[in-house]
Amino acid sequence: MDNTGGGSFMRNRRLESFLDTNSTPNGKHTPKILVREEVVKSPKSDVYVEDDGWISALISCVRIVVCFLSMMVTTFIWSLILLLLLPWPYERIRQGNIYGHVTGRMLMWILGNPIRIEGPEFSNERAIYVCNHASPIDIFLMMWLTPTGTVGIAKKEIIWYPLFGQLYVLANHLRIDRSNPTAAIQSMKEVAHAVVKNNLSLIIFPEGTRSKNGRLLPFKKGFVHLALQTRLPIVPMVFTGTHHAWRKGGLHVRPAPITVKYLRPIKTDDWTDDKVNDYVRLLHDIYVENLPEAQRPLH
Repeated sequence: MDNTGGGSFMRNRRLESFLDTNSTPNGKHTPKILVREEVVKSPKSDVYVEDDGWISALISCVRIVVCFLSMMVTTFIWSLILLLLLPWPYERIRQGNIYGHVTGRMLMWILGNPIRIEGPEFSNERAIYVCNHASPIDIFLMMWLTPTGTVGIAKKEIIWYPLFGQLYVLANHLRIDRSNPTAAIQSMKEVAHAVVKNNLSLIIFPEGTRSKNGRLLPFKKGFVHLALQTRLPIVPMVFTGTHHAWRKGGLHVRPAPITVKYLRPIKTDDWTDDKVNDYVRLLHDIYVENLPEAQRPLH
């Protein structure tokens, strides 16, 4: 990780033991997150000049290969752990989060992008975490920076993704059927029920897909329906610069500076079913206000 420039806060999650002696296989408790904040120096400037020369491309290739091999190692290790924990669903969720903290942090270190993290005081809430999505790097950041006791939501076909998909299912994360609206609604109800029953947090990309050019896309309504059913607060996580670091459809990773900003939680206790579109617009407007001009929608 590049350490040039002024100071800012980055957090490195301190790993808990693989098997928490204070939790029982069937116990339900609010997850404890141990976080250590480290001072890391941010880049001198937010202006990034791309370098697409052959040396940069070669370095990028080496980093991607090292990332893939490293991820294979951690995925294999945690697959064995999760297989041993098959009778205990909550422990599998927790171990899946620890896998994400280790692997996501490691991958970002290998890629070498300077990272600035703002608002870490909002990172330990039991909440619905929402993130804008413009790069594969967003997934690494999400894995690293969401608290233990958080489950992701993905399409059911994720099981067919090599390595990651099988681990996702083993970690007892949630899948939804998007093949038709009726099935999707039922899947969302089941997700909400599982979150409330097991005292979990959620992580979701409200755009529903990855932006091709880094600009914010329209938000879908799923996160609002989940908030209405769980009454969890919403914590926006604003990713800036990841689309420069690794673009959609490309294999060239650039050392662009990245910022992750946690915003103040949005309470949903008084939200009502008749204002779904208003809440979608509210969160979208918050993102527009907090993204740089280059990542805002054109209209």
